[in-house]
Amino acid sequence: MELLLLGIFSTVLLTCVFTGVSVIYAMLLGLVVFFGYGLIKKKTWKQMLLFSWQGMKTAKNVLLTFILIGMMTAIWRASGSIAFIVYYASEICVPSLMLLAAFLLCSMTSFLTGTSFGTAATMGVICMTMSKSMNIPEFLAGGAILAGVYFGDRCSPVSTSALLVSELTKTNLYENLKEMAKTAIVPFTVSCAAYWILGLQTHAGKAEENIRTVLSEFYHLSIWTLAPIVVVLVFSLLRIEVKRTLAASALVGIFIAILIQKYPLSDLPSLCIFGFSTKDQQINSLMGGGGILSNMKVIAIVGISSCYAGIFKGTNFLHGMKEFIEKSNSRITPFGTTLLISVLTAAVSCNQTLSIMLTNQLCGESNTDNKEFALSLENSAVIVAPLIPWSIASAVPLAFIDAPIQSICATIFLYLLPICYFVERKKKVMK
Repeated sequence: MELLLLGIFSTVLLTCVFTGVSVIYAMLLGLVVFFGYGLIKKKTWKQMLLFSWQGMKTAKNVLLTFILIGMMTAIWRASGSIAFIVYYASEICVPSLMLLAAFLLCSMTSFLTGTSFGTAATMGVICMTMSKSMNIPEFLAGGAILAGVYFGDRCSPVSTSALLVSELTKTNLYENLKEMAKTAIVPFTVSCAAYWILGLQTHAGKAEENIRTVLSEFYHLSIWTLAPIVVVLVFSLLRIEVKRTLAASALVGIFIAILIQKYPLSDLPSLCIFGFSTKDQQINSLMGGGGILSNMKVIAIVGISSCYAGIFKGTNFLHGMKEFIEKSNSRITPFGTTLLISVLTAAVSCNQTLSIMLTNQLCGESNTDNKEFALSLENSAVIVAPLIPWSIASAVPLAFIDAPIQSICATIFLYLLPICYFVERKKKVMK
């Protein structure tokens, strides 16, 4: 029965993806189906509601963080923080280095903001615009951008996926980040070299100059506009709790927006809820967005999928796969199993959050070292989701930057990271 229900859910989910219908409808249907499964297994309504609530509690910090990130990214747009980075970074983007620059700039922005979607909607759009103006193949530019936006989504101190992993595995976020940085050195270096070489091989044209002019005319690009970003970096180094870090950065950004950019005080509530927008259409196309409502779809998906995790655990829905996982651990190492399961969960769930939660639920019991397992999740479930063509983890960022789905083939960093870590773990087991 379990496989039949998963098959039905997957079919509906894929139908929504390919027809353009919101996946939230499929997620809600899945909730009804899995809730009904529990009732068939003689669980009471009260028990099923409790299981759902327990799953929701697991993700409550992540949901609140999503709200704060929505507010913060809108405020950063209004204060000129993102514009400052784009303005000065675009100066160094010569055609032969554009692919490398796109990867590095998106990696930096995603690390600072902790959001893949937010990075794609800001720095990703800018990098893609500049790449197109240079006649760089769109799938290569899209691949470099997609890889970059998930660099920070994996290892940023304000990343909700990193926070979710630490919550699920009961590990320290900052200790996890330190280990993630170590495992990313080789894949990141090789990726930079690859994008540099690919950039030298492309026949590019002249860079887009209009972007810098538009930004300089609209914003007052003072060094003080970097203050909200500096707050995130300093607070993260001091290991201050993530929600406080986001709130502090947003507060500083509000002062910068009002004092330096002369943003109207009366527009702040609208800014935080609906995001940044202006009558200047050029600025809107470059910098518009953010706000709590911009994350509502993702918040809904995370909330519903967290209910799944609670139901699956309470009803032992996935118990049948545990024996397979035990056998697989001895054959391809625990990380190899985690990687394989993450591919399956990402393909079925079509979103990163549920893939992380299901992979943790399926593989967590067989991994006794929580710190090592947290790193395994980060090097598998977190970065596998954007490699699934029908997942919102890849579809949404690529839609933001108007890049083809073939861009997934050029996300070098996302392929190298799990491969390098698998080789490392394999060597350790063989010793």
